[in-house]
Amino acid sequence: MDEIIKEAKHKMDKSIEAFRQEISKVRTGKATTALLDGIKVDYYGTATPLNQVGNVSVLDAHTLSITPWDKNMVSLIQKAILIADLGYNPLNDGTNIKIPIPQLTEERRKDLGKLAKKFGEDAKIAIRNIRHKAIDELKKLEKNKELSEDLRRDGEVDVQKVTDNHVETIDEIVAHKEKEIMEI
Repeated sequence: MDEIIKEAKHKMDKSIEAFRQEISKVRTGKATTALLDGIKVDYYGTATPLNQVGNVSVLDAHTLSITPWDKNMVSLIQKAILIADLGYNPLNDGTNIKIPIPQLTEERRKDLGKLAKKFGEDAKIAIRNIRHKAIDELKKLEKNKELSEDLRRDGEVDVQKVTDNHVETIDEIVAHKEKEIMEI
């Protein structure tokens, strides 16, 4: 029984981590290197993550800077950012790339808040599916006489506690992201 709960907790932790990565891509109007995560650059025929071909840094609250390790990569990095269609207009000075992050409109902020909530709901569904599978496994053990009814109920309570903790974490992350989005 403990193994089932431990496995469910592990899977829920992984779901939270995937959710954190997903929600970090929601733009807040502030410059952060996470905005460029997922951009791949054609580095001598290989699709390579942007942060592996140059130094990505935050210049100020509304500007990112990329300094390629290979100066021949400047135009390829600029092209990769444009192809990613994130709404950025990278400026190339021959050795570095600067990316101004535009301010968000009120309407766009509301849309991004809704998107953050949607990601949160999707993550909660994943958590609940894990809970459902864990409870099914406990019921199966009880049916096979490997677990008493009382132990199964105790296991279900424990699984529900783990589920509640993870759902609460998701709600906190969404609330923090919404606050971040609405800040001007």
